[in-house]
Amino acid sequence: MTDPGIAAREGHLVLDGLVKTYPGRHGAAVRGVSLSVERGSMLAVLGPSGCGKSTTLRMVAGLVAPSAGRVLVDGRDVTDTPAHRRDMGVVFQSYALFPHLDVAGNVSFGLEMRKVPRAERARRVTQALELVRLDHLAGRRVARLSGGQQQRVALARALVVRPTVLLLDEPLSNLDAQLRTTMREEIRRIQRETGITTVFVTHDQHEALSMADSVAVMHEGRLEQLGSPQEVYERPAGHFVAEFVGRANLLPGTVARVAGNEAEVEVPGLGTVTATGHAPAPGDRGSVMVRPHRISLDAEAPAGSGAARGTVLSAGYTGETVAYRVRVGADGPELDAEHPSGAHRPHAPGTEVEISWDGAARLVPAPTPAPETAKPGDGAT
Repeated sequence: MTDPGIAAREGHLVLDGLVKTYPGRHGAAVRGVSLSVERGSMLAVLGPSGCGKSTTLRMVAGLVAPSAGRVLVDGRDVTDTPAHRRDMGVVFQSYALFPHLDVAGNVSFGLEMRKVPRAERARRVTQALELVRLDHLAGRRVARLSGGQQQRVALARALVVRPTVLLLDEPLSNLDAQLRTTMREEIRRIQRETGITTVFVTHDQHEALSMADSVAVMHEGRLEQLGSPQEVYERPAGHFVAEFVGRANLLPGTVARVAGNEAEVEVPGLGTVTATGHAPAPGDRGSVMVRPHRISLDAEAPAGSGAARGTVLSAGYTGETVAYRVRVGADGPELDAEHPSGAHRPHAPGTEVEISWDGAARLVPAPTPAPETAKPGDGAT
């Protein structure tokens, strides 16, 4: 567990060694998560289904009691404080709106429970609805709202009580793709305007990278990496993060030589590849990561001008890009590459191409043996 003195001084919201176990479960759902969130910033907790991210959020909210560890807000331990006394706003995946109430009634509910005077309630409800751009629908029943409008009502209801911390659990998962993009921008705008410390859980890497100031990547109950979106994407701390965040070619190899922060890695079927990354030693195993958009394919380049020669196996038009699958040599590894559509002459399957990349290869540690994992249905989320 983190030193309590250090934990109490770092960040507006601090999770200090949170653990959650369930009776009859094989292993813990959350395994010693420690992190800090700066005041006024937005943290995305990212990971696949069952990794423990929602359980972690519920421990922060006070809806689930941790088996070990602490939750601190402004240095104050709130681990044993009931949820309704934590001064936190929560927006659930299902929104949990009251269908028999209109928009204003839903937003006002938390203020009524806190016995806020009627005039003050009306003023704050109006302010909250203006913030989410729904003040013109205050009298409409929520059943008559679109999914995006219902999501905004849930957000206004959480904000109207003026919480210290805002918690969002998969807030956009029920929306279609176009509306998700719009609501990402809206949530980020609202968070910046209010300056509220926000934590949101998502399995969508695009949401995490585009919305958050920092990203916490979880896997099998553990915190794999905490950093800025750029750090997590460009400099993954391990094999899982490299594979989960964005698309990546991961090529197993062995470190042959090291010079400064660069390593020459022998990759079967590809030869020697220069990569930057963690501090390796000759003989170490690892994976060379190259993002598909970093790879160039050129059918007209002279042989030997690139990193390798290969053959296009498939080409798929996705709108903004053309996604290629390329095999290196006759029996070497297969690579994914992406080119902007319309910016190059398409390569048909069977085309021989020169493969090169812009020097952005990254060496990540070899995968470590997986810890004890959850059994199906044991409650990890």
